[in-house]
Amino acid sequence: MSSVPDTAAANPATSPAPGLIPATILTGFLGSGKTTLLKRVLTEAHGQKIAVIENEFGEENIDNDILVSETQEQIIQLSNGCVCCTIREDLRTTLADLAAKRRKGELDFERVVIETTGLADPGPVAQTFFMDDEIAETFLLDSILTLVDAKHANDQLDTRQEARRQVGFADQIFLSKTDLVDAAAVDALSHRLKHMNPRAPQSKVHFGEVPIKDVFDLRGFNLNAKLEIDPDFLAADEHDHAHEHGHDHGHDHAHDHHDHEHGEHCDHPHHHHHDDDVKSFVFRSERPFNPAKLEDFLGAIVQVYGPKMLRYKGVLNMKGTDKKVIFQGVHQLMGSDLGPKWVPEEKKVSKMVFIGIDLPKDILMQGLEGCLA
Repeated sequence: MSSVPDTAAANPATSPAPGLIPATILTGFLGSGKTTLLKRVLTEAHGQKIAVIENEFGEENIDNDILVSETQEQIIQLSNGCVCCTIREDLRTTLADLAAKRRKGELDFERVVIETTGLADPGPVAQTFFMDDEIAETFLLDSILTLVDAKHANDQLDTRQEARRQVGFADQIFLSKTDLVDAAAVDALSHRLKHMNPRAPQSKVHFGEVPIKDVFDLRGFNLNAKLEIDPDFLAADEHDHAHEHGHDHGHDHAHDHHDHEHGEHCDHPHHHHHDDDVKSFVFRSERPFNPAKLEDFLGAIVQVYGPKMLRYKGVLNMKGTDKKVIFQGVHQLMGSDLGPKWVPEEKKVSKMVFIGIDLPKDILMQGLEGCLA
């Protein structure tokens, strides 16, 4: 994370070129409905030309139903203008190959959807878009969509870390098969997911019937892009917890950071026995950060805990600038940008959310406290 005030000026990616190709990662555990959703996206008459990259080790292949499965071609053009290809090498090579064919006029597509296998960790897939200059200059990672099977999710989340990671990485969660369980079970699952990842909106999806506007151009994942930040991006979560736990987050406390860790101190009997290793917590302060101290601390933290840090994001009040500083990251990759100015009547409050696997909350909280000016 370069010194914060310089980042926006120095980083050309803060204003992404209009020619960047948006990419969406579609993830979810085995049987959650990824392929059903993808088929709908591919066959709907939305007029968009989409390139789909799917991992051929997946348990379900879209070409079984949509494509001619005997073909040996790596890239297949569908009748509605969509393109499908299977990863035979690594993702970076496949993306570069698609981009080259597009530049030469051999393929025509406007966006990319990557369907991961049900057992995949989305982290390395997301990192591909930031670790390679050629890919970063061609594609813009728009969002990570995670499908969660309402009928089997609790068992999967209890036993499979891949399923928990997929939830932790999500920018948008789609709950599938909610018609197969009762309303109380859906509510309990939704509550559990919220504890794991409070920043991802949840919506129900029935047999893949999702409006295209809920799938594309969500701008959920803008590691380097100029972020359009909602200053209340945690407000919905605060409301839920104030309402559900009887906590009042609006009044003065002895400490600036007073949120309980999601997953702890929870009175709900249906949730109490789930001790998920993927948890989230929030840091808040009305005191500004010292930019140099914060940069050093976060740099050290990602070196040590980066592999366990799934997603983290913040709107920061930084000493020395009258603008909001926006930062977010995945694993060891972290980016920051200058956002809009604080408006005169607005309370300057730094808000940070961390989602990770067994993160040391006390160390992070104390360290962030020590970075305040």
